[in-house]
Amino acid sequence: MDKYDVIVVGGGVIGASVALHLARLGAGRVLLLERQTIGSGTTSQSSGILRTHYSVRENVELARRSWGVFSDFAAYLGDEEASCGLMTCGYLIAAAEGDKVEPLRASLAQQQAQGVRVDILDRRAAEALLPIARFDDAALIGYEPDAGYADATMTAASFARAARRAGVTIREGAWVRRLIMDGSRVTGVTTEEGDYACGALVSTQNIWTRELAQWLNMALPLVPERHAVLALASSNAPYTSAMPVFKDLSSPGMLYCRSYGGRQMLVSEGLAGEQLTAAEAEQGDVPLDVVAEIGAQVAERFPSYGEAGLASSWTGVYDVTPDWNPVLGRLPGIDGLVVGFGFSGHGFKLSPTVGLVLAQEALGLPTDVSLAPYSIARFATGSLLVGRYGSGAVS
Repeated sequence: MDKYDVIVVGGGVIGASVALHLARLGAGRVLLLERQTIGSGTTSQSSGILRTHYSVRENVELARRSWGVFSDFAAYLGDEEASCGLMTCGYLIAAAEGDKVEPLRASLAQQQAQGVRVDILDRRAAEALLPIARFDDAALIGYEPDAGYADATMTAASFARAARRAGVTIREGAWVRRLIMDGSRVTGVTTEEGDYACGALVSTQNIWTRELAQWLNMALPLVPERHAVLALASSNAPYTSAMPVFKDLSSPGMLYCRSYGGRQMLVSEGLAGEQLTAAEAEQGDVPLDVVAEIGAQVAERFPSYGEAGLASSWTGVYDVTPDWNPVLGRLPGIDGLVVGFGFSGHGFKLSPTVGLVLAQEALGLPTDVSLAPYSIARFATGSLLVGRYGSGAVS
């Protein structure tokens, strides 16, 4: 059996980030196993929004540190050709009078306390930034200028390229079928191409973490959820790439939207999606009633999109935990294993820092950000990471 110091299972943006950071931390021989190709799973379905706005303090810290990587990506990777496709256009978030105003106010104050540049805008200032939207009902508007969106697939590819250059072995098309155990310790994996031994294993399998649960005969709190994403086109009011990402806390679906393709609007809801009985990243149908429902909400905020055309639609799958936040770290009773799953739509924006701290944990090093709040034990103790807005992708 070929022996590695650390094996990473799952070559999405999180796994590629873990592999790179393991190499940088001097992990020795590192192997990354991906069942298809790097970034081809749920990473490829990401809307790519980058923000530090969270109502969960711990998430703000992970996102704040990760933004520092995205904003200086080529330098961080030491590769002048590396790109994450970053578009820094800012992030607007607004709430009408009601139950979202005070949670928004507290969340903005929390960001500021953690060193994030956040402004409170009046309606006129918000309209100047996003002139295609109406803000006449807005009671509170926050603006994060150092935010925007990027390309998750490009980011994963860049992490993987840097990892290879640092000595990581990456095997694509390598489907892990089971763990090799010595008592309660993970000592390797079995794949279709053979067995690999390891000193430590990091699982970043996303929705396929259900397979890990079966291998361990352990219940892991994870549900795959499919979400619909639309690209809308308006001939007289394009959503240009200079306009900020927008989060509408006042809409029934807590919509998020951004420029797509330079002139179209990418839009989706920030609520629970369609629960899947099996882990699958294949495209699902977007029913016309879902298109009509989201379109009606868009028209309320963007009047010129009342007659917008549907340019395209697709689906993305989240790995959702009960509190819509990830499990990071070790599992009880299992040695030699570190997990990162249940990102619930946050994975891409947190991937640089999550990759670092999971690598540190796997090597027994102090982590730059505490993993204690993300422990799986929180679901038994009731110390859930539920945000001020309730469960959902804004957390």
